[in-house]
Amino acid sequence: MSQPVQPPNQPQQPYGGQPADGNPYAAGPGASAPAAPTGNPYGDQPPAPTGNPYGDPPPASTGNPFGNPQGQPAPFGGGAPFAPAPPASPVRNGLAIGVLVAFGAAVVASVLYGVLLGSIEREFGYAAVGVGFLVGFAAAKLGGANPVTIAAAAVFSVGAVYFGQLIGYAMVMADAAQVSFSEVFLDHFDTVTRVWKEDADFMRYLFIALGAIAAIGGAKKAN
Repeated sequence: MSQPVQPPNQPQQPYGGQPADGNPYAAGPGASAPAAPTGNPYGDQPPAPTGNPYGDPPPASTGNPFGNPQGQPAPFGGGAPFAPAPPASPVRNGLAIGVLVAFGAAVVASVLYGVLLGSIEREFGYAAVGVGFLVGFAAAKLGGANPVTIAAAAVFSVGAVYFGQLIGYAMVMADAAQVSFSEVFLDHFDTVTRVWKEDADFMRYLFIALGAIAAIGGAKKAN
């Protein structure tokens, strides 16, 4: 007995063209197989963040962490809260030294001038000129030939010659009254000035003026 021959390449079930029973993914007749998914099987996801996921941190502080939050320099921060004091000017220092030296020289010259007048009981112009020259020369030599220094030396020279004359008068009056110089000059200073005014003449004022002129000349001679 012979059996019928099966046709070649006959599709087999359940993977053939016909859907198999219970297979929901089988393709229908003539349908192609479903294409493989090309995207994310879990759906579109948001793009990965490109920056810091925790946000940009605040810029590092360059000053005091406890400083002013408004950006102003703190008293103890990194920047100096106050500008440094400028250095003292040499001209200003020289001016101060010159005025102080002029005053000190005037005091010394006044005492020497008064002692000289009281010792010889007379006055002469050379002594007044010497007082002014000493004051002006010392002031300009140590403080510089500044116009203010020269003017101060001239003024102090006038006072030195005047007080020197008062010292001389007080010495003469103390010898005449047989009392101490300090008693006459300190306790009766008004009497000394009154006697000086009564005896003052043109030459006495001229000596005072010569002291101021000599101070200017001494200051110029120093430099």
